[in-house]
Amino acid sequence: MKRSLILGLTALLGLASPAAHAAQEILNASYDVSRELFIDVNKGFVPYWKQKSGEDVTVKQTHQGSSKQALAIREGLRADVVTFNQVNDVQILADSKLVAKDWVGKFPHNSSPFYSVHSILVRKGNPKAIKDWSDLAKPGVTIVQVNPKTGGNGRYAVLAYYAAGLEASGGDTAKARELLKGILANVVVFESGGRAATSTFTEREIGDVLVTFESETSAFAASGKFEVITPSVSILSEFPVAVVDKVAKKKGTEAVSKAYLDYLYTPEAQEIVARNFYRPRNEEVAKRYADKFAPVKVLEVDSTFGGWAKATTDFFDNGALVDTLLKEIAAAR
Repeated sequence: MKRSLILGLTALLGLASPAAHAAQEILNASYDVSRELFIDVNKGFVPYWKQKSGEDVTVKQTHQGSSKQALAIREGLRADVVTFNQVNDVQILADSKLVAKDWVGKFPHNSSPFYSVHSILVRKGNPKAIKDWSDLAKPGVTIVQVNPKTGGNGRYAVLAYYAAGLEASGGDTAKARELLKGILANVVVFESGGRAATSTFTEREIGDVLVTFESETSAFAASGKFEVITPSVSILSEFPVAVVDKVAKKKGTEAVSKAYLDYLYTPEAQEIVARNFYRPRNEEVAKRYADKFAPVKVLEVDSTFGGWAKATTDFFDNGALVDTLLKEIAAAR
């Protein structure tokens, strides 16, 4: 009897020992059109982490516009990591002391493990003969895109239009403004998020053109029903990542959260990134997938617009250029 009691206590102590690791769970709060990408990433990360640490992990995902995600986290969403599509949205969390102040330097390439550009999706046969951004300003062309007032996807689009105007005119801001106004006048739907914009174009069959990330246009063109038009110039679309330190520390997930973001830079994950039509940072992977990505002149927000803070003030704040142009367009109708 006494021996049985000792054995029973030993078994219970063994179950409670540190060697018996409980499975961890982390939440990745990401932008709207990254669902498929991170489903694939998570399938790779789970065995990677198991081999590396001996621990099991479950990675859950939540998706909406990254600006909305930032606000949700600030209001209490317990995300361990963020994988956003705009620097400003991570900075909101840093300013709220949820993410490290020096988050940009925590991971390589300014904490952006992959990148993209904005491109154009048209219907099979390209009935409106779209070749570049300037064609979007022509009469009779109808456009679907994300609302630049609410989503990073839409902001990249606006900056791409304006940058194309600058490139074509040798830096003439009046002509760049004119091109931007002409394109915005042809937008028939400003959607709240990237996937909603894609659904409006591909399922509801609204619009001649969808403007969104190259990863999205390429994925949907694979169906054979659509074609991708890569413009001559576009804006570098970065996808910044960060650990939500305040949340991860409380949940005890700091190590696995950092490892998750580190994993995005591994050759294995960079292959996953490339297969999902994002441009990888790893040079060897980029060479292997070079034929998947059309050449394009890529301009950076910092060098072309003075950084995201200035671009937001100049283009997207209340009363800034986008609001001004939309009012002018409405008044002319």
